[in-house]
Amino acid sequence: MDGLRLLTDLISWLFVMDDACDEDGLGADPGRLAPAIGALLDVLDRCGDPYGPPPSGSGPLGDALHDLCRRTRAQGRPALLLQFVSQVREYLLALLWEATNRERRRVPEVAEYVQMRRHTGGVHPSLTLTDLAFEEPPGPARGADPAVVALDLLAVDLVCWCNDVFSYGKESRVAPDAHNLVTVIAQEAGTDEAGALRAAADRFNQGLAAYLAAENALLASGDEGLRPALATRRNWVRATYDWSLVAARYA
Repeated sequence: MDGLRLLTDLISWLFVMDDACDEDGLGADPGRLAPAIGALLDVLDRCGDPYGPPPSGSGPLGDALHDLCRRTRAQGRPALLLQFVSQVREYLLALLWEATNRERRRVPEVAEYVQMRRHTGGVHPSLTLTDLAFEEPPGPARGADPAVVALDLLAVDLVCWCNDVFSYGKESRVAPDAHNLVTVIAQEAGTDEAGALRAAADRFNQGLAAYLAAENALLASGDEGLRPALATRRNWVRATYDWSLVAARYA
């Protein structure tokens, strides 16, 4: 139950951080965002140390992030703590990439966008805390298996691309957001909005087919210890789709 609370609190924190960047204008000004990111990176460097001085200057977001790190540390799995801290750090630095693009009115190429979207989506740390909720989370050896790493990347891509397709309507009401799969496809392919939406949906469907093939190959390996982690990744993809269908956030 503690693991579930920790995961839901992380998701809430990610939504607040995203809204600060997307809705409150912080993410359009690297000069404003950089000091905020720097303060949060200082929080991460503490790795949730319960005995050190509390973080200062990072505001409520920093206090909440320190609490997430502290509670993750309390689980007694240092490898997953370091993985979580590293993944949140990548998320924060990727937000600076977005802010620089917005300041320069730059639309990235598709390949660059796909790579960076894996970090701006905050899915990696979410999967890590999902694994932490298990009594026996996947060990370091499994996490380093190239087949498992490839499946994780596919799961992250699918969650992020699904979000892009569903959120595109809201994001494009004033002007198309540069950080959306539909927008980058439209620019690179020189196609219209409808064509780009179809291409984004096709990319998702192709990714889903590749994911299912990779999942089946891992299941066929006979490693029963992988089944819980594989099930949660499949659930993340499906839940993202189901939630996006009804979420007022994208209305």
